[in-house]
Amino acid sequence: MDARTIGLIGGILLLLGAAEAVVRILKNHQDSGVDPAILATFHLRVRAWWSLFAVLAAAFFLGKTATVVLFGLIAFWALREFITLTPTRPGDHHALFWVFFVFTPLQFFLVGLGQYQYYSVVIPICGLLFIPWRIAMAGDRKRFLERMAKIQAGLLICVYCLSYAPALMTLELPGESAGRNVNLLLFFVLIVQLSDALQYVWAQIPSRHVIVPTISPNRTWEGLIGGSASVTLIGIALYWATPFPFYFAGLVSLAVSLLGFAGGLTMSAIKRDRGVKDYGTLVEGHHGVLDRIDSLCFAAPVFFHFTLWFFPT
Repeated sequence: MDARTIGLIGGILLLLGAAEAVVRILKNHQDSGVDPAILATFHLRVRAWWSLFAVLAAAFFLGKTATVVLFGLIAFWALREFITLTPTRPGDHHALFWVFFVFTPLQFFLVGLGQYQYYSVVIPICGLLFIPWRIAMAGDRKRFLERMAKIQAGLLICVYCLSYAPALMTLELPGESAGRNVNLLLFFVLIVQLSDALQYVWAQIPSRHVIVPTISPNRTWEGLIGGSASVTLIGIALYWATPFPFYFAGLVSLAVSLLGFAGGLTMSAIKRDRGVKDYGTLVEGHHGVLDRIDSLCFAAPVFFHFTLWFFPT
């Protein structure tokens, strides 16, 4: 493991430790003026980040294959949450079998092999065309278009988009360090998580202008602008952990923040449509897996292709 990887992991540990310390200090000082509900929510998030980071770190240490498998399992579980939230009919079951047990593992298998020309086409084209045909073959025409769109959306967001995160491990990057791909993936995940956290923190300031009140009353212009600006500066400060120059590290951090916001808002709209608060309860403090990775799903393809554009192979 190279010095940059150690430094980045150490920085993450320090950041998590500092967040834990701040929360405990504020909890011990009830007169701090901080809303106890907000403090409790943030504390649950910090505890969950410890768990998520531990799992990610273990996969990184075990290598590319373990990382791809980990993200494949996360995608499978997220897709399960998504499909559970959107009722299906018996005519959809054969299509769902192919989605869960053929197209999802095939996508991550191709990612692990580094076959960009295949994993960038097989799922979005062949998979998405296969779904309506297989549902039609069942002969159930009731709400056919709606059912087809739900399954396609789940496959696109939970599997196809998320798979671009571990795909970063397969890129050929400049430099001698064997850990440069690990650094890039760590940087990406860290920026996404910090963006979510900072947008949440900035959204708590007194002057609140909610962006879409009917979809997400906690997402404000102050949170979006303050969080995006903050994470851009952090990305610039951490450029040493990436193969990018400082200005490009800041640019991709800004893009990740904006796409993460778009992901969170989009998935909130789906939850409001289905009349639920969360996608699941697997991870304490973060509700369902999909509640935690919605930003990753939307940001991963953009970050991957920014990197591919900057370092064409």
